[in-house]
Amino acid sequence: MVKTKGLLLVDTFIFYFILLSLLWPDLAEGTALTYNVAAHEKACFYAWADKAYEKVAFYFAVQSGGSFDIDYVVTDPRGHVVISGDRERQGDFVFTANYVGEYSFCFANDMSTFAEKLVDFEITIENEPRAELPNSKGATPEKTSNMEESLFRLSGSLSTIARTQKYFRTRENRNFSTVKSTENRIFWFALLESGLIVGMAALQVFVVRTFFSTTKRGHV
Repeated sequence: MVKTKGLLLVDTFIFYFILLSLLWPDLAEGTALTYNVAAHEKACFYAWADKAYEKVAFYFAVQSGGSFDIDYVVTDPRGHVVISGDRERQGDFVFTANYVGEYSFCFANDMSTFAEKLVDFEITIENEPRAELPNSKGATPEKTSNMEESLFRLSGSLSTIARTQKYFRTRENRNFSTVKSTENRIFWFALLESGLIVGMAALQVFVVRTFFSTTKRGHV
């Protein structure tokens, strides 16, 4: 009997998880993109808010190029600046869309002369109300409420894990770029050092030959 209740609880949890995954697209609408911003270029992307007071999540990270920094600005449908920053490497923001309409998210690479910036960003618009999950047979309202809260906590944990993965990906790209730059510097420094050693050896041979030539002439 205990085993049957355990199986029923597991089946109920799986049912709610699948149902939440089907209903989740109605709760949030977002896009994750990667764009290469050329030097002196300003690239803008747009998201539409259907209702006022919706939550808008905006995340970006510079994956490669220059000093891994970029200028950004977010404006509302009335042209007012919501969020802005200069020479930022990454950012993670959540703000409330006070107006219905199109919000613009722009990146500017004006500070670079020739370096391109590879930017990974995500824009998500979420609705405040939660979807109501139907009750399954054999489940009490208390169990249904606890299961629903567990699923939403699990969804939040998955979102946190996804953000953490993006953070480590960004760190990996930056560290790889640093290692590559260090390797190039070591190569050119070793090449310069080898050239100086060869030049000093040639200079020493020339000085010694000149010294002995001058000594022989003096004896003659």
